[in-house]
Amino acid sequence: MSYLFGVDLGGTKIECIVIKAENNEIVIRKRIATEANLGYQHILDRIKLLIDQVVNETEIIPNAIGFSTPGTLDPGTQTMKNCNTVCMNGQAMKKDLEEILKVKIVLANDANCFALAEATMGAAKDLKAEVVFGVIMGTGVGGGVVVNGKVLGGHHGIGGEWGHIVLDVDGEACYCGKNGCNEKVFAGPALEKYYTKISGKVLSLKEIYEKHKAKSDTFATQTIEHLLTSFARAISSIINVLDPNVIVLGGGVSNIDLLYTEGVKQIENYIFNNRKVETQFLKPKLGDSAGVFGAAELVRV
Repeated sequence: MSYLFGVDLGGTKIECIVIKAENNEIVIRKRIATEANLGYQHILDRIKLLIDQVVNETEIIPNAIGFSTPGTLDPGTQTMKNCNTVCMNGQAMKKDLEEILKVKIVLANDANCFALAEATMGAAKDLKAEVVFGVIMGTGVGGGVVVNGKVLGGHHGIGGEWGHIVLDVDGEACYCGKNGCNEKVFAGPALEKYYTKISGKVLSLKEIYEKHKAKSDTFATQTIEHLLTSFARAISSIINVLDPNVIVLGGGVSNIDLLYTEGVKQIENYIFNNRKVETQFLKPKLGDSAGVFGAAELVRV
């Protein structure tokens, strides 16, 4: 019997899963608080504590461990970058984890792990899709590319990072140093900010969508139309370059059903394919489990 170990390393919690390689049956899932405010070395100590607990409870020794991380391991420097858990940036996390855990470590960012899990275990599992693009649209915007069941990390380790493609050159400044990135246009907070700007009122995205569906607020409708058009323009560039068989939408913004109908229809205006959109757009099946399942999938032989 062979087993896969995966760890989802988040800003607030660390979760470890062990699954049977042949059928993905879960042996154990266990999580502890990250306590990231106590620094990088403390995060490493917490990871070691969790792995030791899982090994003790299951009596299964890992051959390798996959990690879903809130950032990317730079292939050149072998240090972490673009981490929203900022104490991880600049750290040789793969090397450090291999030293303390005494096992092979494979790292990928959370969006890539989401895409990998949905491609191999979730929404696209039975579709035999050559290329799957996984989208995260929540408090931020991100993405991951999976080709023939493997993550495409890219030369710089930033494969799939469509959240920081510039959509509006005159748009709001982003922490990445550019203006008008996808993330600053149609992530959840950006849409709420857009609504406030045009209406003078503060509502959650869920409330905005409900008012749009009820046809009770023209500003809400304008905000949702802004989302659909922006999404269509942004995702058309992914289709034009990668031409994926399947795109899986995740994150809170993806719960807006109109993205799968009117949003997809609007892609016709931007795609280089005679206005035909044949890409399958799917809702995720794994929910917030995608990160840890994707991490485990990283180490499948």
